[in-house]
Parts: sequence; C-alpha cells; structure tokens
Amino acid sequence: MRITPTYLFVLLCFGFLVYSFTIYIKPSQQIKTQQFDASIAAEGKLIWQKYNCQSCHQLYGLGGYLGPDLTNVYSRKNETIIKGIIGSGVRSMPAFQIPDDEFTKLLEFLKQADASGNADYRNYNVLPNGMIEMQ
Repeated sequence: MRITPTYLFVLLCFGFLVYSFTIYIKPSQQIKTQQFDASIAAEGKLIWQKYNCQSCHQLYGLGGYLGPDLTNVYSRKNETIIKGIIGSGVRSMPAFQIPDDEFTKLLEFLKQADASGNADYRNYNVLPNGMIEMQ
C-alpha cells in the first residue's frame, strides 16, 4: 500500500485528535504532600484580596490575565524568589511593600492553593465574590 500525502494528513489529524482527547478528558493529577495551616491560609486569602492580586493573576484559571496563574507557584519557586518578585516587581507588576507578617500569611495561602493540586476548573462554581467552590 502506497502512503499518499492525503492519507498521511488524515492519519496525523486523527492521531492529534486522539491525543488531545486523552489530555483534556482526564486532567493531570499531582499528589501534593505539603502541609499548611488552614487558619493562616484563610488570613492569607484576605491579604490576596487586600492587595487585589486577582485583578492581574489567576488561581485555577480564574482571575486576571495580565500576570501568570499562581495556582502552583509555590512548588515552582521558593519562598525567597516569591518574596523578591513581590517586593521588587517585575515587568508590568508593581513593587509591593508587604509587611513580613502579611507576607507569611499570603505565602501560606499560595501554599494551600498549590497543595490542592491542579484543579479542573470545569468542576468549580464561581461565587458572586469572585472566589470558587467545588460543585
């Protein structure tokens, strides 16, 4: 059997569709073993809202589009780098002079978001206050 360009194109398209289907039908799950204090993380959520981080950044794909999604930033960067980025600002992000106690709470909130894994946003409801909850 001779492979024609049309046959090869159809075969590649079919392979792409199968590959895409397997990726998006079953989102990747990562097991997180980080420990966090839920009460401090709750206070960190208030710090997140106080500095209006959600206007530029996303959590679980929800929020602003100017900055990156910060759902798993805690596992990608260490605390020193996160503090440096927040304190000095980068590109279009302004520098924030956050007190150490507030930074600790904000970091605990980011640690909690990271520990929850990679959320499939299709399983969440958006609340009127802009936050999300599982269905």
